[in-house]
Amino acid sequence: MSTQRLTMAQALVRHLSAQNTEIDGRIKPLFAGLWAIFGHGNVPALGEALAEVQDSLPTWRGQNEQSMVHSATAYAKQMRRQRIMAVSSSVGPGASNLVTGAATAYVNRIPVLLLPGDTFAHRASAPVLQEVERTDNGLINVNDCLRPVSSWFDRMTRPEQLITSLPRAISVMTDAELAGPATLCLPQDVQAEVFDYPDWFFEQKVHRLERPGASESSLRSAAELLKSSRRPVIVAGGGVHYSLACDELQAFVEAHNVPVVETSAGKGALPASHPLNAGGVGVVGSSAANAVVEAADLVLAIGTRLSDFTTGSRTVLSSVRVPQIHLNVAHIDAHRHNGIPLRADARRTLEELGPLLVGWESEKAHLEMLESARSTWAATVAEALAGSGQKRPSDAQVTDVLVRHADAARDVLVVAAGSMPAEGVKLWAPEHSGGYHSEYGFSCMGYEIAGGIGVKMALQEQASDGEVFVVVGDGSYLMMNSDVLTSVALGRKLVILVLDNRGFGCINRLQNACGQTPYNNLLDDGTLSDEGFPKVDFAAHAAAMGATAESVDSLEALQEALRRSRSERGTVCISIDTNAVDSTGGGSWWQVGIPAVSGRPAVLDARHQWQDAGKGRQAY
Repeated sequence: MSTQRLTMAQALVRHLSAQNTEIDGRIKPLFAGLWAIFGHGNVPALGEALAEVQDSLPTWRGQNEQSMVHSATAYAKQMRRQRIMAVSSSVGPGASNLVTGAATAYVNRIPVLLLPGDTFAHRASAPVLQEVERTDNGLINVNDCLRPVSSWFDRMTRPEQLITSLPRAISVMTDAELAGPATLCLPQDVQAEVFDYPDWFFEQKVHRLERPGASESSLRSAAELLKSSRRPVIVAGGGVHYSLACDELQAFVEAHNVPVVETSAGKGALPASHPLNAGGVGVVGSSAANAVVEAADLVLAIGTRLSDFTTGSRTVLSSVRVPQIHLNVAHIDAHRHNGIPLRADARRTLEELGPLLVGWESEKAHLEMLESARSTWAATVAEALAGSGQKRPSDAQVTDVLVRHADAARDVLVVAAGSMPAEGVKLWAPEHSGGYHSEYGFSCMGYEIAGGIGVKMALQEQASDGEVFVVVGDGSYLMMNSDVLTSVALGRKLVILVLDNRGFGCINRLQNACGQTPYNNLLDDGTLSDEGFPKVDFAAHAAAMGATAESVDSLEALQEALRRSRSERGTVCISIDTNAVDSTGGGSWWQVGIPAVSGRPAVLDARHQWQDAGKGRQAY
């Protein structure tokens, strides 16, 4: 057997370079590149190996390990999980910084390969710099924090272990059901050790999207249930996108006149202007979508894990009020909430259901109800855009300006935390399936700018000249902003809108709704020095990192700034002051833990009223 004598690090990067994926009939490298911040745990061996393959596996330097994972996650999400990035860190804080990014990818079922450096396997020099030691277990170090947020986890203690573990990691990341982060811990000494790797380990391999089908009996049972319904509704989740099933979904609903509601991850499954698109569902959804679901006699949930924000804490969906079919490739999601499992690929199943449903469609009254609900929702939106008389504009009003400026056929909105995932799912109106990028599985503050870079990389790869609008609150910006520099350095243009309401406005509204006194959310409501919090000049801050930046003081000035941003070649940052009070209504009930005992009567009233609103509507 012919072999190649290589270090484990060299074998790793060469194996990654040999992996390919088929996209629209074209073969491309599976791994688009690798993000790295080098330290003593990865630069001597892995860094040397990466330099040798930079033409086939480019390395980008980020500013923070967490944000590098966010960029890799956003890229894979925007590429519909068909291409992947890797992330390398050193030992110690570099590795532990990966955990939040890994958790974000894990919750959203997005593949990313994590390659943290690790302590020496031989332990001759232990304890080493940045090593976390335990007194009860010699096998555990900081990298083990990645175990619960990894779909595959392994530690290479011998160089030949790579031959079995790395393909296993790749198989997990490319699996429609298991997709998520894979972690291979790389001890510093093992990275540099040599082994005679077989040539076949470096042969070119093509990965393709598998489409498992439902059993004939479950498919026919689902078809019979659908045919017996008169007021069905489809819930489109992220799985519609990852199955590349948007066209098939549109054909299906048009053939049978079935209204569609969308989750945050599923938004864009139908064009926003489509007459059967009722909008976002659940807590941050529209009144139209929630009303259509309330009137339904059958729910077909496609590619969604049915989290509490989607289901309204199981009062809108998954309340066991009507039959609910779960079309999902993942076992855990297909069998969730006492639903009827239809475990299969979304696109294949929609195609196979078609011949079994010839002649069936929703009743006319159901579609008339949808039109009425959409009219009611339009009035709610108009009221929100009119504002409540606050001196500063609302997030909704800023979003409306952005909607009117954007090219709905090619631009992308990136949001993640605070108020914007709600305003985005309600007001943003994409006409293409990739037009809304919301990280709302983990709702990770700080994802936005780093995620925008990953989205821009995907768009440029797809030869799209659409703008990437990153809308971020001042709280998220202050938490993680250094990738403004990365976007400038890599030539990945973003248009960043910083909405400054001086604090965590979204959670402040929740705090007030729970009957509490404002405390520790808005900057002026916390424990302060005598001088208080300063007014942050976000435009000057972004400009210091190379962005073209400005502050605006009105919606009209924002319109002009957005117009100017179109002609800029590099990253733009626009800051505008907003109010922390207004938000767009229309959502559903959401269960939160309001104290049963409190010295504040307002808290007790809120608990009573809040619980009464959901009482008897949940499944149990």
